[in-house]
Amino acid sequence: MKTPTLQEEKEEDHLQLMNDSIEVGIDEVGRGCIFGPVFSSVVVLTLENNHLLKRLGVDDSKKLSAKKRGLLLPKILELSTDWGIGQSSVQEIDKYGIRHATELSMIRAIYKLKLRPLKIYVDGSLPLSLWQGKQENLIKGDSKMTAIAAASILAKVKRDLLMNRLEEKYKGYTIFKNKGYGTSDHFLSINHLGITNMHRKSFIKKLNLI
Repeated sequence: MKTPTLQEEKEEDHLQLMNDSIEVGIDEVGRGCIFGPVFSSVVVLTLENNHLLKRLGVDDSKKLSAKKRGLLLPKILELSTDWGIGQSSVQEIDKYGIRHATELSMIRAIYKLKLRPLKIYVDGSLPLSLWQGKQENLIKGDSKMTAIAAASILAKVKRDLLMNRLEEKYKGYTIFKNKGYGTSDHFLSINHLGITNMHRKSFIKKLNLI
């Protein structure tokens, strides 16, 4: 199975190198969902603003309430030197698999940056194979590095906003509540209403639902 390469993903490698004193963290949201795209976000922080965001309460998005994430997001955008968001569609997830689709969303986020990072810090244990520059993986990085935590909040808030909008189109699946994850109510809705074009068929097939 052929997966997209970095060369295929970028239109032009125009990014100049960043200052190596800047911290660049990247994280994904929605990898384990059965509905909707996977989102990734990258956040660039100076050392000073890194400490300031940490004092403001920036942490792993899963540890924060929706209200707290919403309050922190404007501060993250204000204090970030740069940031980017990328996503991979349900069709890409089903075609390439979730790992490659997640990597594509990360690459797309990175190429939204104005300058090319000298090094990126990636949440989790799996290297970003599509990235040709320096990188370091951090297990539970969203609890260890402020830039990764900020990226997790940015990706989570933006993806949740999309899920809320999709609720209007895909009624009956309580997407506004489950955010695309496979909750018991979500599975009951699938059994009753069937699957939509926003459901990840490759995931649902493994669960013997189709």
